[in-house]
Amino acid sequence: MYKSIVILIVLSLFVGIAAWLVFIWAVKKGEFDDIERPKYRMLEDDDEHEQNSDEK
Repeated sequence: MYKSIVILIVLSLFVGIAAWLVFIWAVKKGEFDDIERPKYRMLEDDDEHEQNSDEK
């Protein structure tokens, strides 16, 4: 029983460290630089699509 608890603790530490490393990698890559822009991008995409269809 104690062996399985130790294995689960070690496994959870590895998963936690892996998640932390992925988060650090994403921050360094710049994934969280501009959190406000994406919610307005879909509105701008619709406007560009309407302008392109009007020109044809």
